[in-house]
This record gives sequence, C-alpha cells and structure tokens, in this order.
Amino acid sequence: MSVKTALRVIEIIETYAREKRALPLSELARLLDVPVSSCLALIRTLTGLGYLYETGRRQGYYPTGRLLAMAQRIARADPVLDRVYPSLAELRDATRETIVFAKLSQDGRVVYLDVLDSPHTIRYAPVAGEFKDVHANSLGKALLSLLDEPARDAMLASMPMTRHNERTLVTREALLADLDLSRQRGWFMNSGESIADVGAIAWPVTLSGEHYAISVGGPIYRIEPQQETYARILRSACTALEQQA
Repeated sequence: MSVKTALRVIEIIETYAREKRALPLSELARLLDVPVSSCLALIRTLTGLGYLYETGRRQGYYPTGRLLAMAQRIARADPVLDRVYPSLAELRDATRETIVFAKLSQDGRVVYLDVLDSPHTIRYAPVAGEFKDVHANSLGKALLSLLDEPARDAMLASMPMTRHNERTLVTREALLADLDLSRQRGWFMNSGESIADVGAIAWPVTLSGEHYAISVGGPIYRIEPQQETYARILRSACTALEQQA
C-alpha cells in the first residue's frame, strides 16, 4: 500500500507538469483514474505539507513553490551532476543541440540523469528521468561498449530488441557490428532508430569507477552533417571529465 501511495504522489506531480493548470478534485481524480475519496486524502496530505494550495473556492488545486525549492536543493547537492554540469553546459553552448547525461539502470535500460535543452525552436526535447531501450539509443550503445563480454552477452540475451521503425537494429549481430563500427570511427550513433528524424551521437565516460555516457542530439538534418565535429568536441569533454575525476 505504501508503494502504491508513493506512486500516486509522483503521478500527481507529473499530471500537473503535463496539464499546467489548477485542477479541481474531481478532474484530478479522473486524470489519475482513482476514486475521489482516495484522491482527496492525498490532496489533503500534500496541502497540509505545503506542496499544494487551493487557488480559489471550487477552482482547484495547484503546486506551491515548495516543490520547486525542494527539487532545486536536491539538484544542487547531486554528487555527480554537480561535477559534470559545467561540461554539459559547455557542450550545449558549443553545439547548440540538446545534451543528455545518462547511465544504465539496474533493469538494463538507459536512464536520463540530466538534460540540457537546445536553444533551437526545433529540437530534441527529452526530460530527465526518461528510460530508453539500449539497442535503439546512442547512449545505450556507448554504455553497452563499456561492459565486459560476459556482462554484455547476458544483457543482450535478456533484452527485448523492440522494433521502433525500419531503422531499428533488432538482431544481436547487427547491434554488435554497429558497436564495432562505432568504436573505430569514434562515436556511437542513433540515426532515427527510435524516433524518426531524430539523431544523436554519444561517447562513454567513466567517473570514479561508474560508467556514464553523454550525447548530442537533435534533428537528423542538423546532426549528421556535423557528426565528426560534434564527436571530436564530445570525446574531448569526456576525456577532460575523466582526468578531473
């Protein structure tokens, strides 16, 4: 029950992030697909703790600034992101594309730890906390390349290689061949293999014994002509981070 309650709280936060407006109790319950009575108990608890407030009688509830303040405190104290953020920002400014910092989750997926958005109007716009399939993601390929052969083979054996479109690599042999090519040329690539018309290049980085990867992503028409230039900048940033660590 406690795990289910925690999930509901997260769903409330994500609902407000998606809706971007005050929500009456009945509408929030409908969006969450929960009984009104259960939703009311959660709302009263979050309101009592200062995370929600009633915008007006019968007008609905909305998060207070407390949620942002707590999130900022947590982010500022992140032991890894605090070290890598300046380099990520420099990469974003140098390429003017979206920068993603990620690692492998315990269940063998790529989890985005931080995202720095491109200043372009048309851009790749993921969010921190997203999970992605290893085989159809430049970061996943970069992270997979750091595993020793037994660990890599075990992951590939248990990993469903979902076909997202006609460009997705869906066989072990095709993925391993792509990893070999990527090592030789100096960058790992996702060319519309998960999201059509979105491309990204990535390179791994090891910090204090933990494996991470960084990618530069955006529309394919902007990424592909610059992939060698971006790869050189990306590798240089990863090397500098490893030397600092």
